Amino acid sequence: MNKYHPYHLAEQRPWPIIGRVSAFSITTGRVLYFHFSYKPLLIIGFIIMIVIMITWWRDITRESSFQGHHTVLVQTGLKYGMILFISSEILFFFSFFWAFFHSRLVPVIEIGAIWPPEGINPLNPIAIPLLNTLVLLRSGITITWSHHSIISGNKNERIIRLGLTILLGIFFTFLQAFEYIESPFTIADSIYGSTFFVATGFHGLHVLIGTVFLLVCFIRLNLNHFTTKHHIGFETRSWYWHFVDVVWLFLYICIYWWGC
Repeated sequence: MNKYHPYHLAEQRPWPIIGRVSAFSITTGRVLYFHFSYKPLLIIGFIIMIVIMITWWRDITRESSFQGHHTVLVQTGLKYGMILFISSEILFFFSFFWAFFHSRLVPVIEIGAIWPPEGINPLNPIAIPLLNTLVLLRSGITITWSHHSIISGNKNERIIRLGLTILLGIFFTFLQAFEYIESPFTIADSIYGSTFFVATGFHGLHVLIGTVFLLVCFIRLNLNHFTTKHHIGFETRSWYWHFVDVVWLFLYICIYWWGC
């Protein structure tokens, strides 16, 4: 039967159900690992997740680049979906900032009625945190540059600049891991340690996810999947990366600089 409507009705696939199995395995596996050092279920969950990422993204790439299902109207819907997703992520991080400001502005007697709490030696905001800020700001410039190269049809420049963005994301993750290793406090050290590691840790997770997104876009760029008019996959990933950059600026100003 021919389809003449502008919408894309996705075919039935098992990936959502299998994705739930993966999420359940990872969550339960983490609990078992933390309490009993049992790893198999956690490893199985991650393997299933990686397989789903490859197969599901392969199907979406096929629909958009080869089957032509992503019409202008479908692309508009995808953009709205990404905007709603980023909005939910803003509220997600808002809860962390709320907890931090609540503890920072009115420190309770249990932590000495001061901020930072007694016994906490905060990190130097003009050391690794400042370097990480410069790295992410630079990555925001390079991904915007890559986007403009796609629009102008410059293949070599868009690949080089996107590759540089990915390297900067990996470098940021490396610096944050080094910062965690050298940190003089842990997540168990009062409300300061909890808010610091939860907020910066989830941001680091988002950087990792964004880096994977950009790596997929890098592969698709090399395979000529994006055109000057049709690159919704890259555009939405660039929005996500800019969101990560903005969140880090708030984290640096509020937690690293003002919070110490």
